Amino acid sequence: MALYRQRLPQLDGQPFLADGGLETTLVFHDNLDLPCFAAFPLVLDEEGRERLSRYFVPYLELARARGVGFVLDTATWRASPDWGARLGYTMADLARVQRASVTLAEELRRRFEAAGTSIVINGAIGPRGDGYIADTSMSPAEAESYHGHQVDALAATETDMVSAITMTYAREAAGIARAARANAMPVAISFTVETDGRLPSGESLAEAIAMVDDETGGYPAYYMINCAHPTHFAGVLDDDGAPWRRRIGGIRANASRTSHAELDAATELDPGDPIDLGRRYRALREGLMRHVCVLGGCCGTDIRHLRAICEECLD
Repeated sequence: MALYRQRLPQLDGQPFLADGGLETTLVFHDNLDLPCFAAFPLVLDEEGRERLSRYFVPYLELARARGVGFVLDTATWRASPDWGARLGYTMADLARVQRASVTLAEELRRRFEAAGTSIVINGAIGPRGDGYIADTSMSPAEAESYHGHQVDALAATETDMVSAITMTYAREAAGIARAARANAMPVAISFTVETDGRLPSGESLAEAIAMVDDETGGYPAYYMINCAHPTHFAGVLDDDGAPWRRRIGGIRANASRTSHAELDAATELDPGDPIDLGRRYRALREGLMRHVCVLGGCCGTDIRHLRAICEECLD
């Protein structure tokens, strides 16, 4: 039985860390070729699992040193039917990928979980489309059917929760939440936004959160923002009285201030300014979003950025 499926400890209000930009670290720091930006094939051989372990260990050590919890993602962001098929993986192969990725996370949890450092295993689910643009259009029912294969496979493991990460439009996110509800799995929904603070679909964060909550009876445990710099979305969080803001429980920002289009065309990694990023996280939590407890990074971030975030946000 999963350790935390019945009650996610990050909902108790204490800070939890997450990792940084897995794929950008592997590609730009480790010079690894990741076709379709997919890290999941690494879990299927010993060398790949060791590479993933080396990536996660500094983050887990940081959480333990700081005495805070950690949300440990599986390497399954691209392990969905369409992306798997592009890479030559069958549905049976993908089910094996989900199991192997969770097994790796369990091994890391056994090594690093300690008093004050609860490690929550999170099944990462990515968008059917690109992740930077709203290039698919599914109804919630269609999205539930499409993503249900991955949610079903993760629910049969020791995964504590699942997260829909880098969602570009609300209907797809609602479908993933519905699939999680059908499996009695806690779910977090993470939207990405453009430089104007709106989803690539044009929806506002308020509209997207309202749509998913209406469609699912408020089923998501919390929402997140990822794959955008704080300068892109801080302004839309200024309305202190907006109840939807209380639904945001995590931030996983990009290192770079550039747009998705610019990032997509970049041939070099833009690491931004880790210290400035940490200060912007602190400003978000202190000035606007004190209830945000899951703090991690996304594209371009690495352990330097998480250390800076800790320096600014953890007492």
